[in-house]
Amino acid sequence: MRINIVKRAREVLDIEARAIQGLKSRVNNNFKDAVNLIFRTKGRAIISGMGKTGIIAQKFSATLASTGTPSLFLHTAEAIHGDLGKVTADDVVIILSNSGSTQEMKQLLPLLKKIGCKVIALTGNAKSVLAKYSDIVLDVSVKKEACPLGLAPTASTTAALAMTDALAVCLLELKGFKEKDFAFFHPGGALGRRLLLKVEDIMRSGHANPIVKEEERVAKVLLKITQARAGSATVVDKAGKLKGIFTDGDLRRHLETDKDLPLRKISEVMTKNPTVVYQDMLAAEAMRILQEKRVDELPVVDKFKRPIGLLDVQDLLKAGLV
Repeated sequence: MRINIVKRAREVLDIEARAIQGLKSRVNNNFKDAVNLIFRTKGRAIISGMGKTGIIAQKFSATLASTGTPSLFLHTAEAIHGDLGKVTADDVVIILSNSGSTQEMKQLLPLLKKIGCKVIALTGNAKSVLAKYSDIVLDVSVKKEACPLGLAPTASTTAALAMTDALAVCLLELKGFKEKDFAFFHPGGALGRRLLLKVEDIMRSGHANPIVKEEERVAKVLLKITQARAGSATVVDKAGKLKGIFTDGDLRRHLETDKDLPLRKISEVMTKNPTVVYQDMLAAEAMRILQEKRVDELPVVDKFKRPIGLLDVQDLLKAGLV
């Protein structure tokens, strides 16, 4: 069978776009009540569905959980085979079903009523069993599926996805959910690393952080840097307070003009009063300073300006800050 692939693809997108546009007029008081009910619930938002709609339900549950609303997914069929024990009277159960009249649905709904939980329906059939048993009904019906046979869920699942996203975003804003909250639930992601990772989490310390006295000779300092596999050494006075830093850049600059460099005191060739960072500073902020100053290492100091670590740009790169 020959078809115009580009034309057909555009038709599919038009059908699905119209399905989403058709939802706008149905965002009414029922939608508002649904958001408020989920927001006020003492328990969790339990999202149920099966088949293709069940996949949308799983995504909705994951979105809620990651944006501050405790949630879990409950497969409609599994619910009537033991998983119903996950539901309590304090929960709100949100069921996604285009037909709203499956056999599993007919068995599940009376049991949910017996438990005493509230039920919200997202359905394409406002006269279905699901709609009848629900406290709040959100109409996500579509005029036609993109599937030419009208069988494969296409526009209907797109509409359900869009409506659940609208619910999740309204809840997120109602809760006053911020970037730092999102990062807390996504510590392994790029945003989590930027907002949660601190300098102390990745700085070099102990043997990996060479600290030398002002009077030490360059040759000895270079040996310590090599042993620590570092790119610099932090220089301190007799009281242990920061005086400077000696980097690969300092070495190269002085090698060009000073044949006696290995015998010099490190205080003669170090970079004095270097830029520093603090251990409780966000690593992302430290990265900004490194880029702004165009340096590769920064001493990490405590509130008394005593060096306690060394931050290397390579450590920030490994941590995924860039």
